Amino acid sequence: MKRLRIICSVLCLALGVLLTSCSGRTDVSSGESYIFCLNTDRTGLVKISYDIPEGNAQEAAEAVLGELKKPAEEIEYTPALPEDVDVQSCELMGSILAVDFDSDYLNIERIEEKLVRAAVVQSLLRIEDIDGVMFTVGQEPLKDSEGNIIGLMNEDDFVENTGSSPSSYQTDALKLYFANKAGDKLVEQVMDVRYSSNVSKEKLIVEKLMQGPGSSGAYPTINPDTNLLSVTTKDGICYVNFDNTFLTGAYDVLPQITIYSVVNSLVEGTDAARVQITINGESNARYMETVDLSQPLEKNMDWVAVEDEE
Repeated sequence: MKRLRIICSVLCLALGVLLTSCSGRTDVSSGESYIFCLNTDRTGLVKISYDIPEGNAQEAAEAVLGELKKPAEEIEYTPALPEDVDVQSCELMGSILAVDFDSDYLNIERIEEKLVRAAVVQSLLRIEDIDGVMFTVGQEPLKDSEGNIIGLMNEDDFVENTGSSPSSYQTDALKLYFANKAGDKLVEQVMDVRYSSNVSKEKLIVEKLMQGPGSSGAYPTINPDTNLLSVTTKDGICYVNFDNTFLTGAYDVLPQITIYSVVNSLVEGTDAARVQITINGESNARYMETVDLSQPLEKNMDWVAVEDEE
């Protein structure tokens, strides 16, 4: 009898181990807290269960970054951050987290680096009170393969790429509104673009508006020194968050022309019905002391020039 009890105990222990191994960190159930790591061959992202600390966002970010570097506990995933890459600092400024890596970050292969960036940023954005993430390497802004500063990243910079590479591209024709020569009307310009599937169309439209028109007969509307902090869409409203520089007009155009170049372009080109422009996350502003930005705005085609007015 004693021997039988021992055998039963051993079998129960083995069964418990088996059940535990079958329910690993990659089996993330609905509503469970998680972060992102890379799959085994580092060609896509994998969700792994992780209880993100509550409370202080700075401390939570430090904990998440540490977890993203820990050796994998299962063969189904690998750490998001390579072993030889170290986080030198992370600092929360308002709702923006700045993460500084050592120079070994630059040694990550280009395609893999996009995945690493996607995993780290999307994991950090799961922390309450963090709305955007910036990467630096040795305190210098991270740049892409073409030498462009990547800048602020948020959830709209990444598509759902779990299990696959986020490096695909797509083409589109954007209908954008810029100023006419007199600066008192909007003129339409169709711009053919090729862009990464990781970039939301809403963000792409605003970035193209900030870059200015690509042909004659149209003129820029947004101060070129403006920083775009974030673009998100929720419940039919596109939220566009600029820094304070946006409030300083740099061109001889009516205030309404600048505002409705953004609003009309977004409503015409996306599923958004209205646009809420904010400054550093706040909506209690007036553009050039003229246009009230406290409420979401609908498109206004009255500001668009008819053909013989252009």
